[in-house]
Formats: sequence, C-alpha cells, structure tokens
Amino acid sequence: MASVFPLHRPGEAVAVARSIIQAHPHARVFALHGDLGVGKTTLIKSFCQVLGVADQTTSPSFAIVNEYQAANGEPVYHFDLYRLKNTAELEAIGFTEYVDCGHYCFIEWPELAEELLPPDTHHLRFALQPDGARMITVEAR
Repeated sequence: MASVFPLHRPGEAVAVARSIIQAHPHARVFALHGDLGVGKTTLIKSFCQVLGVADQTTSPSFAIVNEYQAANGEPVYHFDLYRLKNTAELEAIGFTEYVDCGHYCFIEWPELAEELLPPDTHHLRFALQPDGARMITVEAR
C-alpha cells in the first residue's frame, strides 16, 4: 500500500510529517530514499518537531546516529548512513537493536541497511518535480 504526499515548499514539511505520522500511526521505522538535497533531513527535523522533540535536530553525518527525546519521554533516533561502507559498520553501532526497539527511527541513505530493516519499515521515496516540488511516496510492506 502506497500513499503520496506533495511537498511544495520547505515550510510545508511539518504539515507533511504530521500527515505521514497520522496516516501510519503504528509505523516506527522510516527509511528515507532520495538524492542529495531532496529534503530528507528537512523532513526528519519536521518529524521530530511533530513528536515534540525540544532538542536542536541536526544531521548525524559524522556521528551516524543522533538520539533525541520526544515529548512523551521516549527516544527518537535519526540515522545518516551515507558515509558507511559496509554492514559490519552497522553491526558495530548495534543498528538492528535500534530498529527493533519499538521507538521512532528515521534513516537517511538506508540502502546499505536494506537487509537489516524490519519487515514493517515504511519507505519514503522522494521524487523532485520539474517545478521544484517533491512528491514523497510512502510504501508500507
């Protein structure tokens, strides 16, 4: 089952994140696919805002994973796997424990981790339109 969410301007990202969470209330692992600069980090920051994360959210490009605290006190994990070269590096950070923990996990550049993602992972695919808008297709397996 797939659903599509248009994102015309960065200022709409919070509303789009809220709509995705409302449309998929039981989803906890979100894998974001798309080219560099398409808006993956912006959408994850918006997810964090919707979840009530008070901390400043930044891309974990060098840290690989950032942990935030949602308004309900539960952790929210933000991964950026762009710099990783193999699954051994994922195993070294305990990736499967994170994605199996039942808390929100948002993963940029998830391709390396495909085989380690839980079957109920929601894949968000970003497509840049000629007018600059993004179409975000959410695929739940």
